[in-house]
Amino acid sequence: QASTSELYGMVQEVPQTERTPFYPRSPYGVAKLYAYWITVNYREAYNMHASNGILFNHESPIRGETFVTRKITRAMARIVLGMQQTIFVGNLSSRRDWGHAKDYIRAMHLVLQQDVPDDYVIATGITTSIRDFIKMAGEELGLQITFTGKDSDEKGYLTAIDERVFITHVGEQYFEQFRKRIQNKVSSKTIGVPLISVDAQYFRPTEVELLMGDATKAREKLGWIPKYDLKGLVTEMIKSDIELMKKDAYLREGGYRTLNYFE
Repeated sequence: QASTSELYGMVQEVPQTERTPFYPRSPYGVAKLYAYWITVNYREAYNMHASNGILFNHESPIRGETFVTRKITRAMARIVLGMQQTIFVGNLSSRRDWGHAKDYIRAMHLVLQQDVPDDYVIATGITTSIRDFIKMAGEELGLQITFTGKDSDEKGYLTAIDERVFITHVGEQYFEQFRKRIQNKVSSKTIGVPLISVDAQYFRPTEVELLMGDATKAREKLGWIPKYDLKGLVTEMIKSDIELMKKDAYLREGGYRTLNYFE
């Protein structure tokens, strides 16, 4: 049963292990609490080989586009291609334990190879804020993003461009177009071109500030160790979304309509 770190919600300890009490803070987390315990119940009642993988955030280039990581990488690709101007996000200070979906699928397979079913936390043990994830995504495209302000007034500005990195990952023709666009947006009142804006509608009514897993049990019993780091994951997601959004850009240049992916 693919369980979730959202079970921990208002975390009772850091990092979270298989023994950390659950305190879900969303309807999704509450529903997954039932799924977790019904799995345990069927295992104990009917001797089924049923296990819970308490999976922390696992991402990939095919992550759903409304999940914040994919929303960011898609939007960054659209910005450098001239298809979008601003990314609207919620709590920039939320921290998550992000890993690559490939590593997590490997963990699932290992769980199912065990003679005895059990429950396992699957996590990297490293947390990153939404703010820093945005910075990492920008760096992959040669964009330096600087944040100023607090809470709902916080904004992210483009303060420098690495031309070499931009051209390598996006293309020379797009660099010239991007440079011309941002020249018209620089204001003496700002430190750079505004790219990131906080929208209060994205704040959760019961916010989950920090999730960080301790996968010691999975390492010791399953021999599971993540092969991917977050930088490699971001690189892969940005590269994929640049290619995907170039197709949309090409269609637009040909006079065809395409969907807007940002909310």
